Amino acid sequence: MNQDRIVREQLQSLLDGGNSHMEFAEVIAEFPIEHINSKAPGVPYSPWHFLEHMRIAQWDILEFIRNPDHVSPDYPEGYRPRADQQADEAQWNQTVLDFANDLKALQDLVADPDTDLFAPLPHAPKYTIFREILVAADHNSYHLGELALLRQVMDLWPEGNRYLTG
Repeated sequence: MNQDRIVREQLQSLLDGGNSHMEFAEVIAEFPIEHINSKAPGVPYSPWHFLEHMRIAQWDILEFIRNPDHVSPDYPEGYRPRADQQADEAQWNQTVLDFANDLKALQDLVADPDTDLFAPLPHAPKYTIFREILVAADHNSYHLGELALLRQVMDLWPEGNRYLTG
């Protein structure tokens, strides 16, 4: 049994989604552009806010891994757009593209057999790539679930979508 291969496959699976949570592509598929800035009652953030927050957090984790000079945004204000900020279609598409590209970069890092998943990061010896991948996958799955539920509450799934109930 090759434990290294098994660990990498499981980390890939966590990043991909599709086991115990939806995949990124499923959650954003056919998202109605006219509702990227809409807000559900009692929710201060729009679908774009959730997605942009996910993008920023994932990018921060990726840069923390690969760039010893990276400076994280201020928390919490640097990790999401202001509640009154809105996106246009180009910004939505850019957020989707950037999130997908950074997710792919994390997946490539995990897939690379030269990546030592368990070595301390030289610039942050209390952290490992393994830990950071788990944090990214956990954060993504949490917010993908929120975004999927937000679509449900706001009735934004396409007609006939398998996630619709009732």
